[in-house]
Amino acid sequence: MGSHPERLPIPTTPAGREGLDAVLARPDRAVVALDFDGTLADIVPDPEQARAHPGTVEALAALAPKVAAIAVITGRPAGVAVRYGGFAGVPGLEHLVVLGHYGAERWDAVTGTVHAPAAHPGVTAVRAELPGVLDEFGAWSGTWIEEKGQAVAVHTRRARDPQAAFESLRGPLGELAARHGLIVEPGRLVLELRPPGMDKGVALAGFVAELDAKSVIYAGDDLGDLAAFAAVEKLRSEGPDGIPGLLVCSGSAEVPELAERADLSVPGPAAVVDFLAALAERL
Repeated sequence: MGSHPERLPIPTTPAGREGLDAVLARPDRAVVALDFDGTLADIVPDPEQARAHPGTVEALAALAPKVAAIAVITGRPAGVAVRYGGFAGVPGLEHLVVLGHYGAERWDAVTGTVHAPAAHPGVTAVRAELPGVLDEFGAWSGTWIEEKGQAVAVHTRRARDPQAAFESLRGPLGELAARHGLIVEPGRLVLELRPPGMDKGVALAGFVAELDAKSVIYAGDDLGDLAAFAAVEKLRSEGPDGIPGLLVCSGSAEVPELAERADLSVPGPAAVVDFLAALAERL
């Protein structure tokens, strides 16, 4: 990477500029937290083919030694995100943590190990019943199930009419989840059934507190990232004891709810990587 500090974009809100200024002033007390799919990896028809955008690992390796920590917060199992991201064994990424299943799992680059709880019994029950529920919607060919260990996701991106399939399944899957003590998390043409109490906001707030961080950046692209946005908004609203933060939206076409609350919007993973690289150069 060359020296291009002018590439660092300026947030459009006062709160966002204050957050970025705080990171620049004391990077050693800053947490940079990032979603994976749609933020570090492009959205693809088959999530099993998702990989970190070219340049991601290099940008993270340049940035990580300069900040308190980088956390990748994802609904995927932590080990899957590590594998798809190419994060293991990379010099410079010792300050990287992956919080998988919305924080229920954790992988630390320093140890290279994943700590995970036992699966929620409701997930096991839903996994068994889900094929039968989807069979009732046989007209929506292309709908398929993704196993996520601590959760189960139903994708409609490959269906003949992806949005219609998505809308038709919201009710039935909501009822199925409720019967087994789970909730449904809607996303970009995906419905995830998972235990309550697991969200990116809880994971982010806990990690910021664990490190006693004094500033935070969070970048995401989907409805599941709204909880993390809310956590940052809460942190920076706590008066003199608040923590400045910058909210970044990766793309805005599919999830305007996120873009409306962001301090900075960039057009997808390639631009997120450019932002991270520019931030590393500036520090």
